[in-house]
Amino acid sequence: MKGADKHLRRLRRLSDEAVDMAGKVVFVGSDMVRAEAFRSISAGSVSGKNHVPSAPGEPPNRDTGVLQDNLVNEKTGPLSAEVRSEGPYATELELGTSKMEARPYMRPARDATEPKIQRLFREEMGKLVRRSGK
Repeated sequence: MKGADKHLRRLRRLSDEAVDMAGKVVFVGSDMVRAEAFRSISAGSVSGKNHVPSAPGEPPNRDTGVLQDNLVNEKTGPLSAEVRSEGPYATELELGTSKMEARPYMRPARDATEPKIQRLFREEMGKLVRRSGK
């Protein structure tokens, strides 16, 4: 078949580019989740002497800044990334304990940014496909 080799090379290149693009979008998406979690902790909070704890089910209100200062995102593989808080009480706030109801901040941040991340993926994939036809 005429042009088969050329077509196969194009498909291989496109496959490699798609993996690279998707990996970048995943990492950018993890940073979007990190930024949204950071923002939600800051919203309406008062630090120090006048600090008021958040209500159950609401993101924790910033007090010392330890939770926010320990928000981290990192690439964990070609198509994976992780966002977490390495703060000493991060898990207890997110999930709650037997003595305190949860103050989730990471799951709501993930849910709020998911449509934006999906839109970014579609846009970047569209650019890649349009470019590949040339």
